[in-house]
This record gives sequence, C-alpha cells and structure tokens, in this order.
Amino acid sequence: QVQLVESGGGLVQAGGSLRLSCAASGRTFGNYRMGWLRQAPGKERDFVAGISWSGGNTYYSDSVKGRFTISRDNAKNTVYLQMNSLKPEDTAVYYCAAHTQGSIFYAGGYDYWGQGTQVTVSS
Repeated sequence: QVQLVESGGGLVQAGGSLRLSCAASGRTFGNYRMGWLRQAPGKERDFVAGISWSGGNTYYSDSVKGRFTISRDNAKNTVYLQMNSLKPEDTAVYYCAAHTQGSIFYAGGYDYWGQGTQVTVSS
C-alpha cells in the first residue's frame, strides 16, 4: 500500500496562488503514476492533473491547463501541485492519489488516496 498525506491548502483570493504537497510512504512511490483530483460540494470527484512515474509526462484537465503545474520529486516521495491564477470555481477539496489501472483521467483508476486538503478561493 501507499499512504498519502496532503498539505498546503487554505483560503486565497482570486488571482492568488497556492502550492499543494503530497507526501507518500509505504510501497515504492516511483512505481506509481500520481494524480490530483478535486471534489466541490455536491459534485463528483474530478481529475485535475496527473504525472508519469518519471515526471516526464504530465496531464491536465482543460479547466486548469496553463494555470496549474504538477511535479514530483521521487527522492523525497512527494508530488506537488502549483496552482496559479486561482478562480472561485477552483474551490474544492483536493486529493492526491496513486494511479493503478485504467485511464489516469478518471477517479476510478486510483486505488490509494490521501485525506484531502481544502482549497477555498474568494472572489
């Protein structure tokens, strides 16, 4: 198993920035593609960004492309999400997850999840 712990959420004004971190422990972190997903109240959990084992390939939802950047440091067992130009519609609980099967773009492909961190963007 992989244990994941997110940090870095908070309250920020529209146009601001936040950096989320996800620390992993357990089985070899570098074996997994990693993703960030988010869930707003009353909505499904949606894909935000994903990254390959090496970090050489990244994937983004259309809603965050150009504003968010995912990265990873396998030596530190950590994955990051740099969020710039934040909008009120980015408000959600953000989850870090380890991808194990299927498409990286869907929540069903992730078997290991962190507890989530709240991001609130005020207008």
